[in-house]
Amino acid sequence: MMVPNGAQIMKTSIKLSSLTALIVGMLILSISLPAYAVDTVTPIPTQTNAKPVPFFIGQAAVENPILPEPRSIPRNPGMAEGSWGTYHHDTYQSDTYFISGPLGHNPIVTSVLLGHAVVPITFFKDGLIVAGSLHYGDGGAGWWQLNLIDPVTLSTLDQFPLPVDILEGTFYPLGAYWYVDNEDRIVVATTEQSIWLVSHTGNAFNQSPLKYDLKGEINGDDDIRYLAPDFGGLIWFITRKGIVGTLNKEAEPGNRVQTTLLPAGAVYDNGIAIDEDGGIYFNSSKAMYRYDADQNGVPVQTWVEPYDGGTHVKVISRGSGTTPTLMGTDYVTIVDNADPQMHVLVYRRAKDVQGNRLVCAVPVFQPGQSATENSLIATDKSIIVGNNAGYGVDPKEVEHGRTTKPGFTRIDIDEDGYGCHIVWTNQEIGPIAAPKLSVKNGLIYSVTKDKGPANTDAWYFTAMDFYTGETVYKVLTGPGPLYNTWVDCLYIGPNGRAYWGVKSGIVSVYDGP
Repeated sequence: MMVPNGAQIMKTSIKLSSLTALIVGMLILSISLPAYAVDTVTPIPTQTNAKPVPFFIGQAAVENPILPEPRSIPRNPGMAEGSWGTYHHDTYQSDTYFISGPLGHNPIVTSVLLGHAVVPITFFKDGLIVAGSLHYGDGGAGWWQLNLIDPVTLSTLDQFPLPVDILEGTFYPLGAYWYVDNEDRIVVATTEQSIWLVSHTGNAFNQSPLKYDLKGEINGDDDIRYLAPDFGGLIWFITRKGIVGTLNKEAEPGNRVQTTLLPAGAVYDNGIAIDEDGGIYFNSSKAMYRYDADQNGVPVQTWVEPYDGGTHVKVISRGSGTTPTLMGTDYVTIVDNADPQMHVLVYRRAKDVQGNRLVCAVPVFQPGQSATENSLIATDKSIIVGNNAGYGVDPKEVEHGRTTKPGFTRIDIDEDGYGCHIVWTNQEIGPIAAPKLSVKNGLIYSVTKDKGPANTDAWYFTAMDFYTGETVYKVLTGPGPLYNTWVDCLYIGPNGRAYWGVKSGIVSVYDGP
C-alpha cells in the first residue's frame, strides 16, 4: 500500500493492541472499496438486503429560538471566527451554533463515497470543507489526509496527506485535533514533532505549509496530540507522554517553546477548552485541570479536581470521554467514568473560589448502561448529554439490526448556582454522532440508529426539541454499515446544511425548496 509524500516506513515488528486491531479492521475500507478520482462524486452504497423503512418520521420544525439567547462565545483572536474552527466549533468547545440548521422541510440527503472513514470536519472562510480521512498502511502505519470538499456538490477539490505515523497502542494516527486559525489556515501537529499551518488558495491546498519545529523541545519519542490557541497569541499543546506546552510563534527560535510535565500515571485522551481570562482546561483519565501561562509563557497548574475515572474503558477513552466544555463566564463541565453510572460534573472555573469548586455531580442514564465519548453541548446554564453505552470499537455492535443503549438528557444549573437538576430525558433514541444545538431554532441534532427491522441498519439524521426533549423529526440518511458514524461529530456549515463523517465518506442533509 502506498504512503503519502514518498514517506518511507521502517520495517518493524510492531504488534498492534487489540483495540487498534479492531479499529483498523473497521476503518481500512480502501482494501475493499475502489479508489475514486478527485473530482468524482459517487454516493455511498446502501444496504442491498435492507427491509423497507420510512424516509421521514415526525413533522417539520418551526424555529423556536432559545430565549433569553445564551451569551455569545467570545471571539478567540487566534482562531477562525464563528462556529467552524474546531471539532467542537469554538474556543469554548460548546457544540452550539448561532445559526439555524435543517428544519426538516422537504429534506434532501446527499453523500460522497471517499473509501475512508472521515472524522474531523472544519470550514474555511469561503465555506469550503476541510475533512480528515483516515488512511492505514503496512506495519502499523497510519496517516490523516486533509480533503478540500465543495460544500454543495461534495466533490473533492484537492488533497493534502499529513506525515505517516506508526501506531503503537493507539487507534488513530497523529493529527486528529486540528483547528482553523485567524488567518484561515489549518493548524495541525505532525509526526515530525512540528506544528504545520496549511493554507489554501482557491480550490487547492498550498503544498508548502509554514512549519514550527519542536524537535529538542520534547522528548525524541514523544509527539503532540492536542493543540489550541489562547487569547494571548500562544498555541497550547499536550503530548502523548504527558507534557503541556506553549508555542510563541513571534519569539526567536530557541525561545519559542515552554513546557511543564503533567502529573504522571494518567492518560490525556481529549481536547482543550480555552477562555478569555487565560484559562486552559483539559482532563486526564483521573482529574480535571485548569492551567494558565506565567509572564514567560510557562504553563502553570492553577487548580486540579480529581474525579472518578472508573475501572475500565467503556467506549474508547480511559476516564472521561469528553473534552471540557465552558459555560458562560463561570463554569466548565465534563462527565466522569464512574461505575455503575456516569455523572455530569460542573465546576466553577475561576482561579480562586470560596467553598466547593464542584457545583454538582448528576448521575445520568441507567446503571450499567451509561457512557459517553462525545463532548457535552452547553449554553450558559444548560447541558445536553447523550448516551454512547453499547457503542465501542467493534462495528458489529450496531450491525445486523442492533443499536445502542438510548438516552439524551438536559441538565440545568440551579438559579442560585449551587446545584443542578435534570430538565428532561429522552429514552427513545441514542446518539451516535456527537450532538449539536442550534440556538436560533431550538433544535438538538444528532445521527441515530433504530433497531431493525430484521437485519436492517437504518441511520437517521434526528432533530429534538431543546425545551421538551421530544423527537421532532428523523430523516433516513441511508441503510447499511457504510453509514456508521463511529461516534463522530455532526456539523452545521455556514450555509445551514448538516454534514458528518461516516466510515466511508461524508453525508449531508439540508432543507429542500
